[in-house]
Amino acid sequence: MTDIRFIRTSMLSIAYEEHGPADGAAIILLHGFPYDPRGYDAVAPRLAAEGFRVIVPYLRGYGPTRFLSEATLRSGEQAALARDLLDLMDALGIEKAGLGGYDWGGRAACIVAALWPERVTCLVTGDGYNIQNIPASVAPADPETEHRFWYQYYFHSPRGRRGLAENRFELCKLLWRLWSPTWQFTDEEYARSAASFENPDFVDVVVHSYRHRFGYVDGDPNVLDVERRLETQPRIDVPTISLVGADDGVAAISRSNDAEMFGGRFESRLLPGIGHNIPQEAPVAMCDAFRDLMTSR
Repeated sequence: MTDIRFIRTSMLSIAYEEHGPADGAAIILLHGFPYDPRGYDAVAPRLAAEGFRVIVPYLRGYGPTRFLSEATLRSGEQAALARDLLDLMDALGIEKAGLGGYDWGGRAACIVAALWPERVTCLVTGDGYNIQNIPASVAPADPETEHRFWYQYYFHSPRGRRGLAENRFELCKLLWRLWSPTWQFTDEEYARSAASFENPDFVDVVVHSYRHRFGYVDGDPNVLDVERRLETQPRIDVPTISLVGADDGVAAISRSNDAEMFGGRFESRLLPGIGHNIPQEAPVAMCDAFRDLMTSR
C-alpha cells in the first residue's frame, strides 16, 4: 500500500497518496461519495509507470484528512471541495495538473477547470458536467430520476442523519450495490474503502453536502464568492473526456446539455457494463483517457 502523506492548507490537514516521479507532469485523482482513494488503486500506478506524478487525496471528511479548527463549518458543498483542490495544488507547488474525478471529486475537478482553467492541463470527468445548479434545485426532475435520489432526501431529515451515523457501513455498501449493479466487488474491497468513513467529520460533511445542494442549509462564508460564480453555470474550456457508465444506478446515462457546457476538445465515452464507480470498475478506460489528453498537448 502507498504511504500516506500530509499537507496543510488554510483549513485542512489533507492526507494524500503520491505515485510516480516528483518531476513528472502532475495528475490529481479525486474520489466521490461514498468511496475513497482505493478506487484508484488500478489507475494511479499505471499512470505513474508512464512517468506522471499522480496525487490521490482523501477528501474532507474521509480517512486521515482533518479540519484544523473545531470552529470551521463541516461543509460538504461543491465550492468547498473545489477550494480544497486548489489549496492542495498550491500547497504542493503544482502550477498545473490534469484533473480526474467522479461524483464529489468530479464536481471539484469540473469547478476548478471552469473557474481556473490556467491551472488545468486537461479533465477526465465521470458523467460529464458535474457542477450543481443550486438556484434551480427546487425544480423537480422526472420521476425516474427522482427515485434514484432517495438517499439525498433521507439525509435531509434528522432520521437520515442518525441512520448514516449508526449504519454508515451497511448504508454505504447498499449504495455501492445499487449504483454499480453489475460490479462484483468483494467484501474485502468494500471494507478497505469503508475504513475511510470512520472519519469523525464524515457524517457532518456528507449531510451538509446533500442539504446544501438543495438550499436547505447555508454554505461556508469563506467560499461564498465561488458559489456565486457557479450560479452562472460556467462553461469548461479545457480539453475534456467524459466517461459515462452505461449501468450507472444513480446518474442519468446522458445529459442533453453536456456538450454545450464544454468548449474546445470534448469527447464523451460510453462504458458498457460499468456503473458509478468508474475508476475502480474501468481503470483502463480512465488511463486511456488521460493518456489521450496528456500526450496530445
